[in-house]
Amino acid sequence: MATNHYLNHNQQSNGDYEVHREGCIYMPLPQNREYLGSFDYCSSAVNEAKQRHPNWYRINGCAYCVPTCHTT
Repeated sequence: MATNHYLNHNQQSNGDYEVHREGCIYMPLPQNREYLGSFDYCSSAVNEAKQRHPNWYRINGCAYCVPTCHTT
């Protein structure tokens, strides 16, 4: 089932920019997030974020809401 995904514009302490699924307890504030779209899989949302921000080398999934896309 497709869910809305967002990219956090605040870089994490390890250098990652994280993709979150709507409803995540770690969702960034509205002014710090970018709507990526509605996706069936977190990998599609991460790929969308990487296409939009090709110079952000560390885009990763949130360990809590999309753990299958969390790689660091």
